[in-house]
Amino acid sequence: MSPINRRRFVAAAAGAAAAAVAVSPESAFAAGSGRSVGATDEDGPDFGDRGDFTDADKGFVAALSPGVVRNADGKVVWDNDAYDFLKQDAPATASQSLWRQSQLVRKQGLYKVTDRIYQVRGLDLSNMTIVEGDTGIIVIDPLISAETAAAALKLYRDHRGAGKEVTALLYTHPHVDHFGGAYGVLPNGAGDVPVVAPEGFLEHAVSENVYAGTAMTRRSAYMYGAQLPTSARGQIGCGLGQNVSLGTVGLIPPTRSITRTGQVETYDGVRFEFQMTPGTEAPAEMNFVLPDLRAVCMAENATHTMHNIITLRGAQVRDARQWAHCLDESIGLFAGRVDVAFASHHWPTWGGDEITELLTQQRDLYAYLHDQTLRMINVGMTGREIAEEMRLPPALEGWANRGYYGSVSHNVKGIYQRYMGWFDANPAHLWEHPPVEEAKRYVKAMGGRTATVLKAKGFARDGDLRFAATLLNHVVFADPEHKAAKAELASVYEKLGFATENAVWRNFYLTGAMELREGVRPGDSSTVGPTMMAALSVEQLIDSVAIRVNGPRAWDLKVRMDWSFPASGVVFHLTLQNGVLTYRSDTKADPAAEVTLTMTKPQLLALLGGKGLGDIGVVGDASLLQKLLAVVDEPDPGFAVVTP
Repeated sequence: MSPINRRRFVAAAAGAAAAAVAVSPESAFAAGSGRSVGATDEDGPDFGDRGDFTDADKGFVAALSPGVVRNADGKVVWDNDAYDFLKQDAPATASQSLWRQSQLVRKQGLYKVTDRIYQVRGLDLSNMTIVEGDTGIIVIDPLISAETAAAALKLYRDHRGAGKEVTALLYTHPHVDHFGGAYGVLPNGAGDVPVVAPEGFLEHAVSENVYAGTAMTRRSAYMYGAQLPTSARGQIGCGLGQNVSLGTVGLIPPTRSITRTGQVETYDGVRFEFQMTPGTEAPAEMNFVLPDLRAVCMAENATHTMHNIITLRGAQVRDARQWAHCLDESIGLFAGRVDVAFASHHWPTWGGDEITELLTQQRDLYAYLHDQTLRMINVGMTGREIAEEMRLPPALEGWANRGYYGSVSHNVKGIYQRYMGWFDANPAHLWEHPPVEEAKRYVKAMGGRTATVLKAKGFARDGDLRFAATLLNHVVFADPEHKAAKAELASVYEKLGFATENAVWRNFYLTGAMELREGVRPGDSSTVGPTMMAALSVEQLIDSVAIRVNGPRAWDLKVRMDWSFPASGVVFHLTLQNGVLTYRSDTKADPAAEVTLTMTKPQLLALLGGKGLGDIGVVGDASLLQKLLAVVDEPDPGFAVVTP
């Protein structure tokens, strides 16, 4: 952000403080998206351009009415009608640009993309795409929840034929919004239906949703604002979609893998030609062209927003350079061959020139962020400094590149992290105190809690909400019971949330404000359900135990055991020592094992689910299993974020 933009931010934020909101809709552009919060409409895209609204409405067949999905117990798991307030003009509590994006994304129903291709949009964070085959239908990316996927499929069948069975299921990549609703599409599992995914899908689905799943789910509550009220002062969308559904998450493992670019497969008479795009929006991802239908699916690699190089819910840093390279390859592979491009989020793009323009703009967006970050790294700038300085070229600031989901600020920091790690080489940052101890010292140096709160209020009045938040956060971490500090910090977070163009930033700020005022609420959903666990290999199940071993409690414990699975002929030799659970697979028993459990995989799942040994065969000292399980921690799905 240039000095001029910094001054604009200060001016906008100062006005916000006075008005108890961050900024008026006329000047509500992005904090951290590559533009200043105080930039005016003349500095950005044309709000009179209704082309996106025309495209988002094109091909409309019918909406789900009411736009509400419930589970078997009657609980609402999706409510698109809650966003009806977006029909109004943008209020002072929201960025006009983000409001526009949410108006587009909230559009709900069944849409015809082109002959034989339909999409259901607005029934979850993502889209479900349906391709009509010779005998049935091919489903692509079955949403997050079985309930929303089933509702989407029923909406299609109500208008295109109830007798059309699913003849293939495709996952474009291993994020839960693209596979979690699989059982809503195939309630009895795969059977003879091919379930197709890019090579490496299952490994990455597990690592993202199981290994760090609890922490990601907790942070996702912030990212998507799932617990915020749906209103002009609360959650208005996520930029990529409106919200995450809260239904039953499952996983039907793939039965077929796509392994190379150029691979051609035919499902129910429809030819699919694949492009592998690993290391882009997901570690395993694929685009595909339907050459006979002149359509291309861009998965989540090209949408109508800047995407995340690093997602704020937590994930491995993505490779912006690889992402740009794959988009360039897409242009070469698909130019002149397709008339429509659709994706797993947002609305399609029609016309060969328009498709090439979209892919070119997004290619250059990620390439620019990557290359300019590296250029600045190599003149000694840190991630925070680069994020503050980075500004996109005006030619790359069109609607589809706006920072509604990703942002210039956190994407630049992600690129820095990918190449340089967490340390900026300044020795002062090598061994800093943890947050609570650091906060106590800052507050003491500032003259105490009351003095620090007063100074923070002064910075807020002067428009420096960012530093006001820093000071108040120190007070809260030094004394989490300090009511005035918590109330003032919640107010500052609210102002920052109202100002930003980025939906994710808004949700983080407003969720932080809510938890400061009300405390942590119980979560409504988990991505680690029974079918997800059942899809794991035995090795992955053992890993899921190993990462929960409380090391210090297990320092002096030594256990050696075998887990035997006669059905596969594999014996796992497990060793717990030095606070670490390790294993190796074999076909023979370990003569030094102190206990051997002989079981099936379902019996192992029941054991890990707390149902005891049951019919598991035990030879040796059964108490050793209890000693192991006694040092296995349960994750905390409601850990504190804005307080210690």
